Amino acid sequence: MSEAWNRVAGRVPTGLLIGGEWVAGSAGVLEVEDPSTAEAFVEVAAGDESDMLAAVAAAHDAGPAWAATSPRDRAEVLRRAYEAMIEQVDEIATVMVLENGKAYTDAVGEVRYAAEFLRWFSELAAHVHGQSGRAPAGDKRILTNRRPVGVALMVTPWNFPAAMATRKIGPALAAGCTVVLKPAKLTPLTANYVGRLLVEAGVPDGVVNIVTTASAGAPVAAALADDRVRKLSFTGSTEVGRILLEQAARRVVNCSMELGGNAPLVVFDDADIDLAVAGAMVAKMRNAGEACTAANRIYVHEAVAGAFTEELTAAMAAQKVGPGLAEGVEVGPLVDQATRDKVEELVASAVDAGGTIRTGGNRVGERGWFYAPTVISGVEAGSPILGEEIFGPVAPIVTFTSDDEAVAAANDTPFGLAAYVFTGDLARGLNIAERIEAGMVGVNRGLMSDPAAPFGGLKQSGLAREGGTEGLDAYLETQYIAADW
Repeated sequence: MSEAWNRVAGRVPTGLLIGGEWVAGSAGVLEVEDPSTAEAFVEVAAGDESDMLAAVAAAHDAGPAWAATSPRDRAEVLRRAYEAMIEQVDEIATVMVLENGKAYTDAVGEVRYAAEFLRWFSELAAHVHGQSGRAPAGDKRILTNRRPVGVALMVTPWNFPAAMATRKIGPALAAGCTVVLKPAKLTPLTANYVGRLLVEAGVPDGVVNIVTTASAGAPVAAALADDRVRKLSFTGSTEVGRILLEQAARRVVNCSMELGGNAPLVVFDDADIDLAVAGAMVAKMRNAGEACTAANRIYVHEAVAGAFTEELTAAMAAQKVGPGLAEGVEVGPLVDQATRDKVEELVASAVDAGGTIRTGGNRVGERGWFYAPTVISGVEAGSPILGEEIFGPVAPIVTFTSDDEAVAAANDTPFGLAAYVFTGDLARGLNIAERIEAGMVGVNRGLMSDPAAPFGGLKQSGLAREGGTEGLDAYLETQYIAADW
């Protein structure tokens, strides 16, 4: 057992959180592995359908009292949880590195980002208002109330285990909903840590429940089939999202879906190359490229392609790869062997299609799931690496000659989550941004996520939005009352 885990182990529950208690799982235990060593370092409880339904029952029973709690009191709970996350940022980041593999600096950034969702929605909790007015016909008054949707089932991914949890839990609690969170089996410890902080912040028993499972399919399907579940919030692949939407449709469950992406990053001939490379490094290398918003396809105008490629290659080659807690490390391991194998296959396909590796293109070290930061130039349109999420530290570069060509290439995907545009002409950048089919576009920025902004995609990248005021709306329903007085 590692020294780092010994330092934080006492703060991390390893059971299932159901009805305010940390309990054993009906399906035994799961091993949690450190991606930097490919070795297990702790076991956590594993639940099954019975545990999931017990959590649903606890959330349902706690629902009326929590919905009746004053908005100010709900806000104070979220605010206390925010403060606790900030105070314990080092411990949470350490836990995240151990189970996820990301570099410590990335983990600290995620914890601070995750905490901000709790603060943001604590500030919105007291601002949920209905309306009152006289009908145009003059025959009645129109009254509207905003009320919580009800029990919310949340399914979160492994790549941002803190932020994906708080981005869903924060607005749900602010709205007066109770929740059942099913974290990814690869990263249950961060979710449990956040759950403990929420309990200590004053969340009543049953309001927040956490059930980790070895296999998500049957337990999630059981919850979606239960009449007590009225909301599904899912972050993950489009393939799984389609399955969950089909299941949710049987009972017309309210859905928020944040699905896959295939983000283009477009560098025009008038761009500041230093700024574009710095932005590309952020957009590509956050969490070693294991992000749905990661720049997956880099389109560079042929007039500046040489300079951009040379500078990006130098920046990628300079990245320090190693265990996430080691000093100075900027790129940790990928999360598991399957992820690294997929990255290797995509890089090989790009080379087979005529691409040239400028740096990287290889595994790093003798154990763990490390892969070198990689730049591939000369990638042709239609190459397999451009058609799906890489989810790794690989930057394929494609050249273009005109604005229309760049826009057409950027939109040549069924996905539309994020995109990035770099140009010295703001009017040109905004015009291009409006033409790109993506829910979020960064103009001369490689990082655009913000708790106060709506996060979500177009096309097959999802439904609804998280964050911003829209994130709270997703957990509220409008009731209309016609009245005379």
